[in-house]
Formats: sequence, C-alpha cells, structure tokens
Amino acid sequence: MEEPIYMLNALWLKEEGGKEKYLEYGAAANALLKKAGGEVQENYYPEKSIIGEWDPDVFFLVKYPSKAAFEAMVKSPEYQEILHLREDAIEKSLLIRCKPFDWGLDT
Repeated sequence: MEEPIYMLNALWLKEEGGKEKYLEYGAAANALLKKAGGEVQENYYPEKSIIGEWDPDVFFLVKYPSKAAFEAMVKSPEYQEILHLREDAIEKSLLIRCKPFDWGLDT
C-alpha cells in the first residue's frame, strides 16, 4: 500500500486579478481534490521573513492518499479543463512533494 504524500504549494499571484482567478480555480478544483482523497492541511501567508528570502503571497500543504491519487487527479480531463485558471492566476509557483519527518524529539 502506498504512503500518503504531501504537496507544499507556494504561490506568487499575478497583481491584476490573480487572487480572484485563483479563488475561481480553487472552487473548481475542490471537488476534484476531494474525489482524489486529498485535503488541504493548512493555509498560510508569510508575515515577515526573519532569516532568508521567502515572499510568496500564500503557501499551503495538501495531503493526498498516494502519489497515484495525485497523478490521476492532475492527469484527469476534468482537471485539465480548469488548469488554465491556475495558470491565469499565478506569476510564479513552487510545488514540492514532501513526506513527514520525525526528529525523534519529545515535544
């Protein structure tokens, strides 16, 4: 059985209408995400970079039940139909596949 995967999404939205277009994409993608068994874990916007440079408009983590579930979703005809909304909204983005890591510390 495959392990769940996590996708870190960092987005730099277009100045003109990017937020609105991404909200439109998110509304359309939500049903596909649920159908794939995925769920948004957390949503954030960076307030201030203390060390290093990190200035996306928003970033969030999405959990998928497996790599295959993620790939099936993004390759589906339904997703391909709405992909232009994401592309119309974003100036720049990062999509990074992640997995949990345990430092072994008791917190």
